[in-house]
Amino acid sequence: MQEVGRTYELHQRSLSHTPVPGRAPVAYILVPPGASAKSLAAEFARFVGLPVGQRMTQALLTATVCSMYTSLGVSLVLVDEIHRLNPRTTGEAEAADFLKDLSERLPATFVYAGVDVTDTPLFSGVRGAQLAGRASLIDCDPLPARTGHQTPFRSTVAAFENALDLTHHRPGSLRRLAPYLHERTAGRIGSLSRLIRQAAITAIVDGTEKITKTSLEAITLDHLAEEHHRPTRLAARRR
Repeated sequence: MQEVGRTYELHQRSLSHTPVPGRAPVAYILVPPGASAKSLAAEFARFVGLPVGQRMTQALLTATVCSMYTSLGVSLVLVDEIHRLNPRTTGEAEAADFLKDLSERLPATFVYAGVDVTDTPLFSGVRGAQLAGRASLIDCDPLPARTGHQTPFRSTVAAFENALDLTHHRPGSLRRLAPYLHERTAGRIGSLSRLIRQAAITAIVDGTEKITKTSLEAITLDHLAEEHHRPTRLAARRR
């Protein structure tokens, strides 16, 4: 989600030869648990540094957010943890209505991200149908090692490797480890990012300035990735 925002913002900056002071094309909002319309509006306000007073009405807060976002040139709004909204409850139904109203008042594209949103009440009922009618669903599954003649996971590993700035790292060594990295992370971007980032930090701290399979093996990943990798690791030790 954040990578989408980063890519879009860099693209928008590249379109202008001279930076526009005070312009912010991307907004990123995290839906708080049990969000009400006002608490969600407050998250939008805080992202751009707007003070939120306890006596501010919902209407005033919404108008202030719309005015600020328009003046900043926000054209992409990323709303994360959208599965936390339940339009069947009164407060969260109002929060869902707030998102719908905001998407109509702002000249921006809204992107929502959540876990198993089709299995939650998010798209059910009258209010859920309104949200579902305004959004296209994209499943973000783990990256496959190969799709036809394409190797999307290897390409992703290459992108991470190109971003490394380690003095003694041999270019292409991570790409050659793509099958191992896919098995280690089950193709999950979050696990891959943590693995490479932690390996890079370790390489800087211990002075080796390079990432190897041995250094990758020494890193403990998230529980889901470790549970996936454990059977393969045990089988290799038996062999």
